[in-house]
Amino acid sequence: MEFFKIRRDIPFMRHALAFNVVSLITFLAAVFFLSTKGLNFSIEFTGGTVMEISYEHAADVDKVRATLDARGYNDYSVQNFGSSRDVLIRMPLKPGQNSSELSKAVMEGLSSQDSTAKLQRVEFVGPQVGRELAENGALALLITSLGIVGYLALRFEWKFGVAAIIANLHDVVIILGFFALFQWEFSLPVLAAVLAVLGYSVNESVVIADRIRENFRKMRKASVTEIIDNAITRTISRTIITHGCTQTMVTSMLVFGGPALHYFALALTIGILFGIYSSVLVMAPIVRWLGIRREDLVKPLKDRKEEAVV
Repeated sequence: MEFFKIRRDIPFMRHALAFNVVSLITFLAAVFFLSTKGLNFSIEFTGGTVMEISYEHAADVDKVRATLDARGYNDYSVQNFGSSRDVLIRMPLKPGQNSSELSKAVMEGLSSQDSTAKLQRVEFVGPQVGRELAENGALALLITSLGIVGYLALRFEWKFGVAAIIANLHDVVIILGFFALFQWEFSLPVLAAVLAVLGYSVNESVVIADRIRENFRKMRKASVTEIIDNAITRTISRTIITHGCTQTMVTSMLVFGGPALHYFALALTIGILFGIYSSVLVMAPIVRWLGIRREDLVKPLKDRKEEAVV
């Protein structure tokens, strides 16, 4: 399916060096903000108090947030839990405060706003748990990256695996850089979004790599640069359709999903936009600079005849 068809190939590789310089600068800026500012971890990572509140009717989450704001609380998380009548509140502990004092103060405010509010449970999430979550998240990121490299190296050629993982990690680091720069809360849903972007970005890389391999077989007299330009140009319509539909869905979550989905959708939005850029203008040039050749993907006719005889 195509919305349009471009007759002449767009010379992407002519400007590959400029695009990669921009990518490098953006990447280094993200690393700088990560190293200087760091991520603003939520209480799942830093530790804090978790409270489950139940109501006799559907809970008004916005009113709960307004009540907490009015009493001077910040850096909290409020969301429905299990049913529309149950609310889960996550709050960091202030120095010299314990979970019992915090839950009592919170319940005083919520009860004054709605007398049907009842505290079901209070739990303390220690920083040790948060450290384990961070380590497990980093491990999941590493395993996913290695899996992507292995898959692309087996399906295509090792140069595609190396180029794709550089491009995809470029997306991940830039997402983290945005969260460090603006000190947006980095929570478990955001971590899930980062892992989703890593898997999503590789899909575009696979499509372009597959078209490059196909072009090596069909365009016998074309140069490597011409083959890559043609591969990218012929997939533009598909890219616009796929990423446009995905971004429409993510934008609806960003606009209408409320605070609970805001940063999750924001991370996906950044990842999708940079994923398109990196797959086309980071992965493909790296493949060319690594010295991809027709012989890497297409066996010479002589070798195929010898295999047939055997």
